[in-house]
Amino acid sequence: MRLVIALGGNALVGDDGGDSPDDQRAAVGRAVGPLADVVTAGHEVLLTHGNGPQVGDLLRRNELAAADVPPDPLDWCDAQTQATIGTLLMDALDAELARRGHPGRTATLVSRTLVDAGDPGFAHPTKPIGRHLTEDEKSVLEEHGQVFTEVPRKGWRRVVASPEPVDTLDAAAADALLAAGFVVVCSGGGGVPTVRRPDGSLEGVEAVIDKDLTAALVAEHIEADLLVIATDVEAVMTGFDTDDPRPVGSVSVAELREIAAREDLPAGSMRPKVQAVTRFAERTGGTGVITSLCHIADAVTGTAGTRVSR
Repeated sequence: MRLVIALGGNALVGDDGGDSPDDQRAAVGRAVGPLADVVTAGHEVLLTHGNGPQVGDLLRRNELAAADVPPDPLDWCDAQTQATIGTLLMDALDAELARRGHPGRTATLVSRTLVDAGDPGFAHPTKPIGRHLTEDEKSVLEEHGQVFTEVPRKGWRRVVASPEPVDTLDAAAADALLAAGFVVVCSGGGGVPTVRRPDGSLEGVEAVIDKDLTAALVAEHIEADLLVIATDVEAVMTGFDTDDPRPVGSVSVAELREIAAREDLPAGSMRPKVQAVTRFAERTGGTGVITSLCHIADAVTGTAGTRVSR
């Protein structure tokens, strides 16, 4: 089968949240075992990933240096973290495949996601990013065009647009690499946010795109059979905050959407994952799965996770 596997950004840092280079190398080293299981089973695999902690580090550096060096825009931060995380995944997965005697190789594609320049989020940014700042720290960054909102008793936090992904501009390159036998790392962090100008040219913009919705779009464009959203739980749960939580198994698109509405799933975590797998299943007729990283191989065989189909 052709698979898209979306890794959460927190899967690429230490268990305690540590994000030093050594912490991230160790986390990636733990992640590649389940991924290699799927590759060595003979499947074509495209990996995408979150980058929240990594972009957070870049934003912190931007903030500390803002008085002397103009901050890097968010599209640059996305591109930088795609390359960094991609390199870590290539090194670790190539080594694991070689250890198993498998000839597969990994390639990373720094890739862009098209968004609508007229998306209302650009006029009214609401997506919070980065840490809480003092008035003085915020003032320096406002001089560079950044927008902030006040958080009572905590300080100021930057807000940006979070537009819907419209198209994956580099899916054809990913498809060619898959056909050539590579495991492909693509569209990390939701992809580099990009708009098309009236003259047809492309330009990166300051925005954050939901990585799971982009993963669904990538899976659609490369005609994947299966989209797996890897998170920190084995399945979507009903009654999550009750004494009787229950995992959701195989459901239809309509059933999973009804469950999501009834359970009021968190907007910043499980809700976009449900949106991603239901969109993919509805649009393509493929199967979407939400499960934990360690159960990816079981998800591929149909024995783990919340599975949604048309």
